[in-house]
Amino acid sequence: MLCRFSYLLQHRCAQILPLLAVFISLIDLAGMSVAMASAPLPPATASSLKTLRVLLTNPEAALDPAAASDLQSVSINENIFDTMLEYDYLARPLRLRPNTLAAMPDISDDGKSYLLRLQPGIFFADDPAFKGQKRELIAQDYAYSIKRLYDPAIKSPWLFLFEHKLLGDDKLLRGKNTPVKFNIDTEIEGLQVLDRYTLRIRLVAPDHQLLFQLATPATAAVAREVVDTYGNQVGNHPVGTGPFRMGVWQRSYRIELLANPTYRKVIFSSTSTAPEDVQIAAALRGQRLPRVDRIEIKIVEEHQSRVLGFLNKEFDYLEQVPPPLSDMVLNQLQQKTELKPELKPELSQRGIQLSLFTPLQTYYMWMNMDDPVIGGYTQEKIALRRAIALSYNSKEDIAVSEKGLALPAQSPLPPNVLGYDAQYHSPVRHDIRLANVLLDKFSYQRGADGYRRLPDGQPLLLTMHNLTSTTGRLRDENWRRNLESIGIRINFVSDKHTEIIKAARLGKVQMTEANWIADFPDGSNFYQLLYGPNRGRANYARFNLPAFNQLYERSLSMPESPEKQKIYRDMAQLVHGYAPWVIRIHPLSADIWQPWLKNYKRHPVSFTNWRYLDVEAH
Repeated sequence: MLCRFSYLLQHRCAQILPLLAVFISLIDLAGMSVAMASAPLPPATASSLKTLRVLLTNPEAALDPAAASDLQSVSINENIFDTMLEYDYLARPLRLRPNTLAAMPDISDDGKSYLLRLQPGIFFADDPAFKGQKRELIAQDYAYSIKRLYDPAIKSPWLFLFEHKLLGDDKLLRGKNTPVKFNIDTEIEGLQVLDRYTLRIRLVAPDHQLLFQLATPATAAVAREVVDTYGNQVGNHPVGTGPFRMGVWQRSYRIELLANPTYRKVIFSSTSTAPEDVQIAAALRGQRLPRVDRIEIKIVEEHQSRVLGFLNKEFDYLEQVPPPLSDMVLNQLQQKTELKPELKPELSQRGIQLSLFTPLQTYYMWMNMDDPVIGGYTQEKIALRRAIALSYNSKEDIAVSEKGLALPAQSPLPPNVLGYDAQYHSPVRHDIRLANVLLDKFSYQRGADGYRRLPDGQPLLLTMHNLTSTTGRLRDENWRRNLESIGIRINFVSDKHTEIIKAARLGKVQMTEANWIADFPDGSNFYQLLYGPNRGRANYARFNLPAFNQLYERSLSMPESPEKQKIYRDMAQLVHGYAPWVIRIHPLSADIWQPWLKNYKRHPVSFTNWRYLDVEAH
């Protein structure tokens, strides 16, 4: 996933408006999109609705499950659209359970056949696309939604979930790189709709990640009528069967989600018996979800605006307190050789609470392997990228930029993800002397100005994209310092996150920082970011090494085992050897929430917990 940061915080408007029980189609005017919800609500005022107030750290993109891969859009999508499976909110270790299915899938044929039976009586939120009719969720909707990932017009970054895995999906892939027009009605053996509520998925080979993938927002159900009605604007008209529906949408600024009045009756249940979950489980036991009427989402890109907004009681919680500003809310207490963050006493006295959480997340800097300057697989290009990796000072980055709220990354895999090896250590260390030796050996000589030149004598100038924000500028200076220490000149191009992603998909970004949060808790979800066939989708570095691809493909059909962990270790070695990434850190997230917020617990995989949260009057 992956997946955020420059704006002036706006204060909440105290104006009270009646909610209209009509639908107004999305309007794009002067960069602002506004949508009002479709289904009728009981008469109410904005102030009488139980409202959860949250923030996202970057503007959202299109709210289409097949296309959205940024953290912000996926966070919204998982509250509007429904997947077949979901995670138990409290269970640790992680546990999947039915969401729209009546029961867990029946698995047969040595793990290659999955029988999925839907609950009847689940309905999409009302929308003009349905022409006044109630629209029930059926098995065909999931088959259709999965096939949409294959549509070359969508360029879905999620195609890797099923490509070459579904039996007979070559029929869907014919139109990918050929003049043959993609036909979503093409029948394949891998997706069989047996009746109104029953779907069978058949695989070429066992895939132990499939159940996790059926809980990923990219596989959520989209109604064909909605896609047909709105065409390439369907991402501006999200319509699902989930607990919330779209309310007011002021693009890249403010989004309102309203409790979906057509949402089925879902009563909270959990298998957790952990002592820390007793209070949450007791408060939610027997309660219908969602617990709030309305979610007000604001886009807050600047670090300072996030922290000040929380302290000014404008947000109900703040996840991942920005490390550069952590001293505004935390004290770092020295305990033996480690720093232990604790909430400032004055905030504890206000009833604010703190939780330290290790997300399944990796921060890295990727380099475009197709770029004529920095890309390629020849020795001199590998040497350049390795030198860049050796210039990165992880210890300084964690101490200065992250204020100690991070772990040095040894591989793409963060702690607690399946396949993580605590004994593995990266062969790459901060070593300026070795970096300079490498560059000298492969003829990246210094000019009279002290900066290095390419082996052919032309100037060596790198360009890094970064975010238009204070954070982006700080990261720029960090990389300028690293690279100038080995004689490499670098320029920076600042842009919005969504624009950087668009350019990256087209191969027009030479290098940039990124981070990935697990879509499902298996190492393959991180290594797919470097899998050759995913170039231009999740694989923005465009790394395409046959040896790596073969290891990745072998890992997919293997259960968790020492042999699979060894394959992941070998893949990590290849990543360090060819250096398409500089693997930076795994964050330690300091999450804080207000005293009136109830049932808060961070989930390792689900992007949000909004349906479970409740707020008391304050």
